[in-house]
Amino acid sequence: MSDRAGVPEWEVPARFKHDVFTFARVQYDSFRGRGWGGRGRWAIDYPDAELNFAYRLQQMTSLKVNPDSAVVRLDEDNLADYPFLYMVEPGSLSFRETEVRALRDYLLNGGFLMVDDFWGDAEWENLEYELRRVFPDREFHELELEHPIFHIVFDLQEKPQVPSVGHARHYEGTDITWETDKGPSAEFVHYRAIYDDQGRMCVIICHNTDLGDGWEREGESEWYFREFSEKRAYPMGINIIVYAMTH
Repeated sequence: MSDRAGVPEWEVPARFKHDVFTFARVQYDSFRGRGWGGRGRWAIDYPDAELNFAYRLQQMTSLKVNPDSAVVRLDEDNLADYPFLYMVEPGSLSFRETEVRALRDYLLNGGFLMVDDFWGDAEWENLEYELRRVFPDREFHELELEHPIFHIVFDLQEKPQVPSVGHARHYEGTDITWETDKGPSAEFVHYRAIYDDQGRMCVIICHNTDLGDGWEREGESEWYFREFSEKRAYPMGINIIVYAMTH
């Protein structure tokens, strides 16, 4: 990746060349709206979110991390090369039938999917519809704060809610940490999981929060960095990665 937006690069030891953690973002079709640069809503916060996150992940953990990220479609042949997938803005997500089958196979064969950055009931209903195409009979489990994923590296005392930098700065000095334009249901943050047949978490759904903006926009406001990136977005993201890679 040529344009790293000032994010430092680092060398991966040759012996770990094929064993590093690579942050892989899912490219998907949307039925409304566009993302940055007209690429689609899958590209919101791309690539700065993963560049910053990869840097912090290798800085703060013992994981060997690829300084570059990947963009993948679910029905590509190389999907299994990436044990972790990241998907954003699924409120207008629309899976192809080939992607439904590929995602089911990927998850049941040990893969992990993190869904982030969507708000309110309408966006949840669309994601739920699409994931029920993948797993018609599996439950969505609400993760309580006692779950190990909130404590595995960083011991979080609340389920973190991260607004976009614009919403955060608009409501600075208040207790409002949700995106108020998404309706009253957006106030309450949810972390939900889907499990495979062995009881392994294979999907985590981060609803009514935008962890990716906490990674991408960390340099725009020292207050936003201290309050949301440092305390919430990075700790929760790192907890999710470490949990996914060790379970």
